[in-house]
Amino acid sequence: MADNWVRPYQPGSGRWVVIAWEAFALAMLSWATVRQFDLIGHGVRVVACLLAAIWVVGAWRVLQLGVYVSAEGVLIRGLLRSRVMTWREITGVRMHRTTHRLGPWEIESGRTVLLERRDGGTVNTELWEQGVDFHSRPTVFKAVYQEIRNRHRRAADST
Repeated sequence: MADNWVRPYQPGSGRWVVIAWEAFALAMLSWATVRQFDLIGHGVRVVACLLAAIWVVGAWRVLQLGVYVSAEGVLIRGLLRSRVMTWREITGVRMHRTTHRLGPWEIESGRTVLLERRDGGTVNTELWEQGVDFHSRPTVFKAVYQEIRNRHRRAADST
């Protein structure tokens, strides 16, 4: 696979809100842990360093989240894992309207971009119209969708 992955959009400012929220939550966890176990001295430093390391790794992953494209395929970076798919594995790129059921009600949660695989399954791309990257930028969401479709179409035409 290619080493020249490009994210076809700029990350939204909402990612920094998520990172700040993580820092606040881990600071509260650290405070509660120190108080709960009556830690002093080295114990406080160990807890603080451990949670700071977790925050750094989590913040790095949040900044790297997203969909990257190259001439050979698509790289989908999630929070816990990444997935690479070649254009040959993908039969189509489509937009999907997501709804969730809550008892008798259906709650619409916006559109996502799905990749259709040769075996008939679909892969979620993590691109969500209401997500931190596109919440207030619907035209960017549509442009990214079109860019991925066009790259897939060009790859399919060249084979």
